[in-house]
Formats: sequence, structure tokens, C-alpha cells
Amino acid sequence: MSNPSSSPGEEHSGFALSITARPEDIDELGHVNNAVWVRWIQEMATAHWQAIAPQDAIDRYIWVVTRHEIDYRGNIGAGDTVTGHTWISEPPRGARFWRNVRFTGPDGAIKVDARTNWAIIERASGRPVRVPADLADLFLKD
Repeated sequence: MSNPSSSPGEEHSGFALSITARPEDIDELGHVNNAVWVRWIQEMATAHWQAIAPQDAIDRYIWVVTRHEIDYRGNIGAGDTVTGHTWISEPPRGARFWRNVRFTGPDGAIKVDARTNWAIIERASGRPVRVPADLADLFLKD
């Protein structure tokens, strides 16, 4: 994975959310399944979008993932809580931008580090559109 160009607390404060692993999130190895981490990455992105974007933008656009780059560095078990941080560290390119996501455990250790590429889709047309500058600015100053 490419290292994010900044981390929370450096250039951008980003968005944080705590997530607790449920028994159904656990695989046969006794820890959170990799597919669950991917779901949590999407939940982080969606929560960040809904917390910051104005309602008219939420109604007009939807985001889709075009690429995930994920480093699994540690894991947690059922009942354990991670804190997810997500931030945007660089301006969009056309319809896409890179989102950074990092999950840390209660011990402060990084469990998962990810960079995901997202494209903005106009709901009415179902087609990608250039990320509006006013929306990009909301996330870059974050």
C-alpha cells in the first residue's frame, strides 16, 4: 500500500468513529475477518460524507469505490473496539479522490491502514462527474 501523505492530526483532523467487533464479525481464526474490515472502511467513508456534506449534495451524489489498498497490521476479537480515522489528504482528480483510513486498537497500535479511491456519481444520470470544488474544499479543510 502507498503510505498516506498525511495522518490524522498532522495536516487534516479528518473524521473519527469507534467500532466494536461483534461475534458475527469474527472468522475461523478468532479475529475480525478481512471482509469486515473492508465493510468498516466503507462505513467510515459513508459516515464522514453524511457528517460533512450538505443535504443537497447527499441527495444529488453517491460515491463508489474504484480501488482499495489495505495493509492488515494487527487484529481484534469479538467485543474489542477500534477507533477508525478517515481523512482526505489531496485534492480530487476529476471524479475521483483518495481517502485514507486507519483503525487503531485500544493499545494505540495500528490494526489496519488503507487508502481507497472513490468516484462521485450523479444519481440522476448514474454517471461519474467532476468532484465539485465546494465539496472537495469541505473535506480538504477537514
